[in-house]
Amino acid sequence: MSYDPGAPGDRSQPPGGQGWPGGGQQYPGGYGQQQQPPAGWGQQQPPINPSGSTPGEKTGVAAIFDFSFTSFATPSLIRVLYIVGSVLIGLAYLSYIGLAFFASAIAGIITLVIGAVVALFSMALLRVSLEFYYAVVRMSEDIHNRR
Repeated sequence: MSYDPGAPGDRSQPPGGQGWPGGGQQYPGGYGQQQQPPAGWGQQQPPINPSGSTPGEKTGVAAIFDFSFTSFATPSLIRVLYIVGSVLIGLAYLSYIGLAFFASAIAGIITLVIGAVVALFSMALLRVSLEFYYAVVRMSEDIHNRR
């Protein structure tokens, strides 16, 4: 007898065991043989620290002056860098508008419209760049924690 899950009225189980509804005794790809769960299956995860750092990790200014490089400064500084970058982009946009209106009204209006697009693009570029660096640091932390 072969197992055909699409056969009408066939409620038999797949060959070799309990299948999925039988309490998780069998895992996919087993073709009827019992397998062990993957390594780490069912183990409790360590509690998550609200700051996003491990208990022995330095954060903020202490991470900047960690000359042994045992902790990463990026996760604790990423928010500050984004805020500072956003403020600088906004101030640059406003100063360009002011300078353009000082030159002429038409230049000011053109700078107002085109400058908004440039400022938005700069904000997106800043965000993507910071997310990239943060993702690289997170991958490095994950790799380091697996060892």
